[in-house]
Amino acid sequence: MARGHLHKFGGSSLADADCYRRVAHILLTHGHSDDLVVVSAAGKTTNFLYKLLQLREDGQFWQEELQVLISFQQKLIEQLLSNEQARNLRERLSTDKSQLIALLSLDTLTSYQLNQVVSFGERWSAKLMAALLRESGVAASHVDACSILLADEQAVPNIRLQASRDKVQALLAKHPNERLVITGFICANDQGDTLLLGRNGSDYSATLIASLADIGRVTIWTDVEGVFNADPNKINDAKLLNSLSLAEADRLAHLGSPVLHCRTLQPLFNTEVSLAVRSSYASHTDFTLIAPQSSSASAPVVTNLAKVALFSFSQTAPVPQLLNLLEDKELLPLAHWQYANNKVELAFTVENIALVQALLQAHADTLGIKHLEHHCDFGLVALVSADAKLFRRSFARLLSREAKPIFEDGLSLVTLVPQSQINLLTQKVHRRCAGPRMRIGVLLLGVGNIGEAWIDLFKRSSLGLNRELEASVELVGLVSSKKALVTSEGIELDNWQQQFEQHSDEWDYASLFTQIEALGCDEIVALDISASASLTLQYPELFTRGIHVVSANKLAGSGPLPFYQELKQQLSNRRLFWRYNASCGAGLPIQHALNDLHNSGDTIEAVGGIFSGTLCWLFEHFDDVKPFSELVIEAKGLGITEPDPRDDLSGRDMQRKLLILAREIGFSIELDDIKLNSLVPQELADVPLDEFLARIGELDADLSRQFTTAAEQDKVLRYVASLDKVDGELVAEVGLQWVDNHHPYANLTPGDNVFVIRSAFYQGNPLIIRGPGAGREVTAAAVQSDLVHICKDLLQE
Repeated sequence: MARGHLHKFGGSSLADADCYRRVAHILLTHGHSDDLVVVSAAGKTTNFLYKLLQLREDGQFWQEELQVLISFQQKLIEQLLSNEQARNLRERLSTDKSQLIALLSLDTLTSYQLNQVVSFGERWSAKLMAALLRESGVAASHVDACSILLADEQAVPNIRLQASRDKVQALLAKHPNERLVITGFICANDQGDTLLLGRNGSDYSATLIASLADIGRVTIWTDVEGVFNADPNKINDAKLLNSLSLAEADRLAHLGSPVLHCRTLQPLFNTEVSLAVRSSYASHTDFTLIAPQSSSASAPVVTNLAKVALFSFSQTAPVPQLLNLLEDKELLPLAHWQYANNKVELAFTVENIALVQALLQAHADTLGIKHLEHHCDFGLVALVSADAKLFRRSFARLLSREAKPIFEDGLSLVTLVPQSQINLLTQKVHRRCAGPRMRIGVLLLGVGNIGEAWIDLFKRSSLGLNRELEASVELVGLVSSKKALVTSEGIELDNWQQQFEQHSDEWDYASLFTQIEALGCDEIVALDISASASLTLQYPELFTRGIHVVSANKLAGSGPLPFYQELKQQLSNRRLFWRYNASCGAGLPIQHALNDLHNSGDTIEAVGGIFSGTLCWLFEHFDDVKPFSELVIEAKGLGITEPDPRDDLSGRDMQRKLLILAREIGFSIELDDIKLNSLVPQELADVPLDEFLARIGELDADLSRQFTTAAEQDKVLRYVASLDKVDGELVAEVGLQWVDNHHPYANLTPGDNVFVIRSAFYQGNPLIIRGPGAGREVTAAAVQSDLVHICKDLLQE
């Protein structure tokens, strides 16, 4: 039966006696009796051995430093083992010391002898850890990797996989149900000479041996909890990744991850071996699991390199030919760019400068390379994700003028920037792309017909909206006139009505604001889809609390001028947004159009139109055959009018809408500055509704007379709002007008709104916006549009 687990411990996990005990505890509590263990040299032992070689090379005394190193090993033995176990290791250590003295005393050392000196650290660690496990009462043996890993000598040893697999499998068969502690970092040639596996060689040993042993899981125990979505030493809110695909991890390693090395991952490709990265100092915490065959995208990761080498040259051969050559030599660039005039740029780590320089010069003639040069003025910033393409737009918006164009390879977005910009750009990319997604909570104030339509629209569009914004926009509150449900967990869009009925409570503004404060959202947007005057009076408090507002409610935009100006002042003092396109024209982009004209340098001179779908319907149908009052009763029955038709017939609604538009284009006026000519006679304005409906026929005589007189002049009756300057004076009025049959007001679809804008740019041929100006769906769409605009504004850098 194949063994299930291999544990690898680096030098930082074996820094002292307490660390060794911690590792033994991990192996006994997180492992099984037949686990494999790969160890590095304890602490800084390998650095110490290199120091001895350097002292010898420089002709300085090395004997005292050697004794310091031996004493360190002796102290570990004494602190960890009982007398019998300790005596055995002390004797071996004494023999090793004599061998080191003999080697360091030679006049010259061969490369194999140099490797042998450096490899003592791993051998000491393996022997000591195996002895400590035996001290704990379990079967354990140490294994010198030179006995199982055979390699051909190259710049970096090339493991002979089949021969090594045979030796590993034979070793496992010989030691069933026994923990084998294997030296990392080293292997051997056919003659048994020690070879070093190079940088991160112990991690590479671990994954290599796991693949040869058909191990299911490798855990690299280190001094960090795993792979983070940014360097936690530089980004305060960097988050641990629970999972990462092997392809993503490999690309991240190539781009400079301090936790992973690309050679470590290579043996895992085309296997079923998974790799966990865990902290030996906190074995109970979460960790990162790298899955070999995972196709799901993990959270994006941001990484950087403080300095890279940028090679530039012109080349006549196709760029793929060059890239194939570099790949054959295992020197693929971090990123590459091809420009006009055959100019090519390649980015490499600074460690590879000499190798790349030599390779490009050697093939300059065959590839047509000219003007070869390189410099190290740039650093690298990259984002790694299987969904990297989704972040390209956000990434690109953060780049300075000095940055290189984005290089994209399917798994990463890479740019080079001047070294002074690296940290700032890394922070920006993390915050925008890899950091916690901004959570924008939406509070729906008004759960009526339009509110229901908006929820349906929001449910259909929220997934795409969140993907487009790269944020989380969630419905977190529902408020009616009597009950409220506010929850940080969010409202279930598929089940909101039942949830609201079962969990909503009576509310007042004090309790509502307390609940809003407890929401775990970065921003709150309140959607006022009501006609509540009391809610309008709470706008200053909403803004004071940093809550953005979308209004379908007209009362704030058409309220007393000082109140309106106070709201605008609050917005200007803080980064707050208030949009109210739905308050006038429903889904028609009238306010957008006015703002666009203003931004283009145009001057608005006049605005007019029919802003009431109800009044449009009534006068498009009024032909004096059927009395006007009967049309009103018919419209009321169809639900076209308000429950009290006087709310429409008075013109007050159109008056408020005209005031909103007037203020939008810069006129500081009050509601009473707009002359209002109501269709409701004064004597019927304040009577009870039943009495009004009984006497509604009193409207007919005057309207019939006006209809007949207008028709004689080839005109029609329309209830119109108008705003214009006459002789320098502002004239604003709402009332019944006679208009020509060919006028834009004359031939509308019943229920439409029409807005006519005259400006410096639109004189003889005014700008006309026409369409449904009422209705639950179009009003909900206008509210949604305003919400999206606010979300986009909030996500601007």
